[in-house]
Amino acid sequence: MSEKRRHLRTEMKLMIRVWGEQTPETILHTRDLSDGGLFLLVEEGDSPPIGATVNVQVQGLPVEAPVKQMQVVRVEPSGVGLMHID
Repeated sequence: MSEKRRHLRTEMKLMIRVWGEQTPETILHTRDLSDGGLFLLVEEGDSPPIGATVNVQVQGLPVEAPVKQMQVVRVEPSGVGLMHID
């Protein structure tokens, strides 16, 4: 299987607030991130559908983080891959 990723992944556990039209507000954790997006750990069956747009905001910082829009591009049993769209 060939590697299709354009960006280097960095393992990092961050607390992320996620919400959107098809996604109720929740707090999730990242598995890894890159310049192109991030992977969120989600219970199987609780994933937003591929193509859904969600708002994400890093939590636990000393200042309020900006809200970013991302798109679900991959769904796996362990979580979802999100790509930056803004």
